[in-house]
Amino acid sequence: MGTARGMVDSLTEAQKAAAVDPASGHETIAVLDFGSQFSMLIARRVRELNTYCELLPWDTPAEHLAGRDVRGIILSGGPNSVYEPDAPQAPAWVWESGLPVLGICYGMQLMGHQLGGRVAPGGEREYGPATIAQSAECALLDGLPKDLDVWMSHGDRLEEVPPGFRSFARSENSPLAVMADPGRRYYGIQFHPEVAHTPRGKEILANFVFNICGCEGSWTPVDFIEETVANIRDQVGSGRVICGLSGGVDSAVAAALVHRAIGDQLTCIFVDNGLLRAGEAVEVVETFRRNMRINLVHVEAEGEFLAQLAEVTNPETKRIRIGNTFVRIFERESRQIADARFLCQGTLYPDVIESASHGKGAAKIKTHHNVGGLPPDMKLGLVEPLRFLFKDEVRRIGEALGLPEEMVWRHPFPGPGLGIRVIGEVTKEKLDILRLADRIVMDEVRRAGLYRTLWQSFAVLTDTKTVGVMGDFRTYGYAVAIRAVVADDAMTADWARLPHELLGRISARIVNEVHGVNRVVYDITSKPPGTIEWE
Repeated sequence: MGTARGMVDSLTEAQKAAAVDPASGHETIAVLDFGSQFSMLIARRVRELNTYCELLPWDTPAEHLAGRDVRGIILSGGPNSVYEPDAPQAPAWVWESGLPVLGICYGMQLMGHQLGGRVAPGGEREYGPATIAQSAECALLDGLPKDLDVWMSHGDRLEEVPPGFRSFARSENSPLAVMADPGRRYYGIQFHPEVAHTPRGKEILANFVFNICGCEGSWTPVDFIEETVANIRDQVGSGRVICGLSGGVDSAVAAALVHRAIGDQLTCIFVDNGLLRAGEAVEVVETFRRNMRINLVHVEAEGEFLAQLAEVTNPETKRIRIGNTFVRIFERESRQIADARFLCQGTLYPDVIESASHGKGAAKIKTHHNVGGLPPDMKLGLVEPLRFLFKDEVRRIGEALGLPEEMVWRHPFPGPGLGIRVIGEVTKEKLDILRLADRIVMDEVRRAGLYRTLWQSFAVLTDTKTVGVMGDFRTYGYAVAIRAVVADDAMTADWARLPHELLGRISARIVNEVHGVNRVVYDITSKPPGTIEWE
């Protein structure tokens, strides 16, 4: 919420286009997205090779990449069949560019279909683990064993390669699991190298990026910081910038970058809503005001938020009221900052991707990403220095900027804060109970050395009360749920298999140390079908 993500509905397209672009001057791999659930993972894996990669709608015009140092193109997977009348096709400029092209699953079939091969429904569908056997040496598979474990997810298959191509590997149900035209540097693979279930997949992508496309892997945090700082200075000039801080890593790193660029021209507004985790408000003030010497307006607004949440139990209503209250306070405080011309947001690349229906215009971001809209008369330019980064990249930037480790590696936190982790009505008493239980979870997870291996771990205060016995007394207290998940970017997530001993320590401490709680349960639901948060 503190990033004010999605609040500048009044911005013009020109203002949005002014956001800092870190790709300028860097080697770039362009990924055309045909709708695969794994498309974002392709971009992540290429970024992990220190090479800038951008995920684009499949129908992106060539003009969008003008001026970029594009070294290669990847065609993603997708849910369609390439031979259907309305199936998305690769733009003609892909084949006219002279650049290396890697087609993955649907992308491979598309390559075959558009260049003169033949694609048909497979006699046997392949979903899940498979083994491919190489039949000839191929630059894409250089340095890899002859037999490779991969992850398949397709119903159609290539029956005949286009002119100039030949087969380099097959699986049990795919006679053409890998094809290539080395002369034109076109490569197609029927499996997904980007998923963890293809153990050597990152090496395959590295072969494409480095050996075939000729990239050097020079996109580093230091380079990003230097170039982004220069771009922010160019964009902002002598203007003043305001930034909403939440204490989370996204807004913290965005603010640190902007401060490095323009110093005292930045003012951060920290709306302390009373819905934060234990100790977070103090840490934000200490870090930004005292340690980093950033102009910080600290607004203690717990009372205003709790007043708006009184007797509210519907999760959507909670979000709306928390968002509207934040906007009202943020507007009130920002009007006190003379000559403010820009708003800094900690928008990340997954937010940008999720908010667009590729090739078909924009779609609304989920409500828990949005917190409302600033008033129509509040015209601010937008500074989004993290707009092209994934969460792990943001953390690397934060470390390079010298932010505290506790802040850089803090688990993601929802915009509405503990307001949606207290099930039912939110009260000061319930928030205090939850804060203490949540701190115990964090303490024990850190003590077990698991904090960085988890995407998120936290406590939820349910609205269920249960009977218990403590000593010789009967109790009637709240049930607390523990949630811990592993994920890449939370598009999907799996429940974490925490050691039973750790769960036992967490349960014992909560029941003994948190007054009003007499039962602890562990949530073993993955996403999908569940969500990470309970509300």
